[in-house]
Amino acid sequence: MNRANYLQCAPKLMQHLFAQEQLLNEEVTRNLDIKLWELVKLRVSQLNQCGYCIAMHSRQAMELGECPKRIIALNAWRDMSGFTTKERLALALCEQLTNAQPIEDTLYTQLSDVFSDDALVTLTVAINAINAWNRVVKMFKPEPDA
Repeated sequence: MNRANYLQCAPKLMQHLFAQEQLLNEEVTRNLDIKLWELVKLRVSQLNQCGYCIAMHSRQAMELGECPKRIIALNAWRDMSGFTTKERLALALCEQLTNAQPIEDTLYTQLSDVFSDDALVTLTVAINAINAWNRVVKMFKPEPDA
């Protein structure tokens, strides 16, 4: 079934998502790590079972130098070695937010011990942004580039 081309049907709305992505890129470069951001985007996409985004973010992570072993391990990151404390905390946050779970004080304290306030805001907005993209893509189902 052919679905609406969201880029053609609502270019102004989509431009806002693209503009947010550009702003996030600037903030991530300043406050976080671009490879961490790709891991978070990939993990959120896994949680949302968004095949298009999984393919895209796997490819982008590898282009940034992420090793395939860590990309494969990401789905079971809690049980795998090779992820830093910072990465583990970011992944825990992305899972909690994506699954609409409360952020308990314990997790917030752990996050604030590792991330600056600016980085936490950037990370939170970045997680929100990839969730928005996943939902748009799941609705309109563009073909994955694989």
